[in-house]
Amino acid sequence: MSAPLIVLVGPMGVGKSTVGQLLAERLGTGFRDTDEDIVTAQGRAIAEIFVDEGEAAFRALEKDAVRGALAGHDGVLALGGGAVLDADTRALLAGQRVVYLSMDVEEAVKRTGLNVARPLLAVNPRKQWRELMEARRHLYEEVATAVVATDGRTPEEVAEAALDALELKEA
Repeated sequence: MSAPLIVLVGPMGVGKSTVGQLLAERLGTGFRDTDEDIVTAQGRAIAEIFVDEGEAAFRALEKDAVRGALAGHDGVLALGGGAVLDADTRALLAGQRVVYLSMDVEEAVKRTGLNVARPLLAVNPRKQWRELMEARRHLYEEVATAVVATDGRTPEEVAEAALDALELKEA
C-alpha cells in the first residue's frame, strides 16, 4: 500500500494544484488532484455536480476520491477545499505529510472573487469565504504537519517553503 509523499490542503483558490505540480516536478514524482479525479470520473464540472445533485452528493464523491487517492498515489496529492470537513478523511490524513496552504481574505478575493465556477462563493464572495474559513481553518490546522502562507508569494516560493517546512530535498 502506498501513501502520498505530500498532501496539500487549503481553501479554494490557494494554489494547491499549481504548487502541487511544482512540488511533484521538484521531487521527481507524480501529481494528482482529487477534484480532477472527480471531474474525470463524473464527466462534468464540480459546479455542475453541486447544481444537479447538491453539496452532500458531491461530498460523498469527494470522500471516495480522497480515500482512493490516499491509498493509491505515492506522489504529491492536492485535496479539494472542503475535503477536510469529513471526519473519516481527517482520520486518514493522520500520519501523512500534510501541508496547509493558507491565505487571507483579500488574497482569496483577488484569486477567486469573480470565478463563477466556485459554487460556494456565488453570492457574496468575501463574506462567504470568511464564513467558509471560520468553519474550516481549525480543520486544516488539525490535519497539517506544516502551514505555509501563500499571501504575496509566487507558486515557486510557496513550493520552496513547503519543501523547507517538511525538510524534503529536491530530486
